[in-house]
Amino acid sequence: MSGLSDKSCIVGIGQTEYTRGTEKSELRLLLEAIGNALDDCGLDAKDIDGIVGPPVAATAEQLAAHLGIDNLRYASTVLMGGASPVVALQTAAMAVAVGVAQCVLVPMGWNGYTDRRISKVGTDIKAIAGSLGSYYIPHGAVSPVQWYAWLATRHMAVYGTDQDALAEVALTSRSHAQLNPAALMHGRPLTREQYDASRWISKPFRMFDCCLETDGACAVIICSPERARDLRKKPVFISGVAEGHPYPADDFCSRADIFRIGLSDAAPQAFAQAGISHADVDFLEVYDCFSFVALLQLEAMGFCDRGEVGEFVKGGRLRLGGALPMNTHGGLHSEAHVWGMNHVNEAVKQLRGEAEGRQVADAHIGVVTGWGDFGDGGLAILRSE
Repeated sequence: MSGLSDKSCIVGIGQTEYTRGTEKSELRLLLEAIGNALDDCGLDAKDIDGIVGPPVAATAEQLAAHLGIDNLRYASTVLMGGASPVVALQTAAMAVAVGVAQCVLVPMGWNGYTDRRISKVGTDIKAIAGSLGSYYIPHGAVSPVQWYAWLATRHMAVYGTDQDALAEVALTSRSHAQLNPAALMHGRPLTREQYDASRWISKPFRMFDCCLETDGACAVIICSPERARDLRKKPVFISGVAEGHPYPADDFCSRADIFRIGLSDAAPQAFAQAGISHADVDFLEVYDCFSFVALLQLEAMGFCDRGEVGEFVKGGRLRLGGALPMNTHGGLHSEAHVWGMNHVNEAVKQLRGEAEGRQVADAHIGVVTGWGDFGDGGLAILRSE
């Protein structure tokens, strides 16, 4: 895996407007984001010869047909839930590094509010395999907020993690969103009093501990460093990237260690591959479907020891101007839910110096994570020249 370090670059990024309600199809959103990514780097659609297709909305082959790509040399799809976009970077980096493809597109988009929000989509138990369909859903645990609440409750009981730590994730994201005009929650600040007054969804998660449901799409384009020199924007290197899977992958309750997740294995691999330490990281974009999920990933990555995250995040450490700014765009909590692909885009903006009012000073190295299903994990370490 060390052979992947700095062998590929993100050269283009694009996104759509983030909304809660749209008449655009998911395919149209994807094509809009892809067009913006192509414009960003100055490439033509026919320059793309690889697509790591999104896990929903369209296949790589469908996108190639709509884009007029008549020589698609590589096509694949990563199916790891919210870890898919970050792990797709690994797939694209491998394709570029070994010469299977020269220019790889990684798009992600959906109508996560208009068509696919939790309250609108039913649960067909017969169609769901494994522990989820056999045990969780039949006994009333039907949504992610319930499943991840078990993890949070256990951590609180064992290590004394408190509501203040969960609130800090939500409040930090909302604070950063006020500096990001593209964020859905821009112009809608959140106070601790409002957080405390919000309704319980599944204890210990209040409403503001939960991510948004939104419509939108993002896309990135990955090329070799040599190709990147001829393009419009400063390249962002993929210095380290890895994935990890807890065991068993589909059942929290059967694990020997309930807090050992995919990032527990992926993070050491990615850090070693990039040749950096935690002290070298300038900012984090952490998958934040629920507030505790972000906290658990901080521990799994080794930024603090097991059971210490509650104290680690207090005192403004995660805020802009703090020691380790996290989710500088507002994250899934306050910018949009695009399966974490918007986290990748934000990291690229930070490393290019394009984040405007929320720019992390002298940002050189950023970490992006993905969380899928019951703790599958992906981690990418990105750096600027």
